[in-house]
Amino acid sequence: MQISAVRDAIADAARVVQLPTGIGKLTCLGYVPDSVVAPVFFVGEVDITFDKVMGRAMDELLFTCRVLAGRADDRSAQRILDALLSGAGEASLKQAIEAARGAPGEYALGGLADDLHLERVQGYRWYEHAGSSYVGAELAIKVIGDGRT
Repeated sequence: MQISAVRDAIADAARVVQLPTGIGKLTCLGYVPDSVVAPVFFVGEVDITFDKVMGRAMDELLFTCRVLAGRADDRSAQRILDALLSGAGEASLKQAIEAARGAPGEYALGGLADDLHLERVQGYRWYEHAGSSYVGAELAIKVIGDGRT
């Protein structure tokens, strides 16, 4: 799997979320930005486990993504974050990202991977990014695919 292409595809999948009226659009990036305009979702660190299957037939990537909802008003920012972290609904990152799994028998992320799964949300807290504080959370996304490509 090509890590940069997978990062970009995860960000593309997240772009379909619909935030409540008046919130604006969720910015989605396949890389860690030097500065942000909230709300923002970005693909951060990656842990790589090679050779999950013999002959380089499968690697596993575990991405730590972050969503930073806002900083102007802690209560409204947490409501936005809660909507993004919900398991279903128009604003659900889980629903949007896992829609990129494809139909049964299809490859995930437009053919870049065998499958993906948003495993968990962690670290619901205030994050420091480029000198500003934002309420946010981390999302752990596991991607599996051919290690020979």
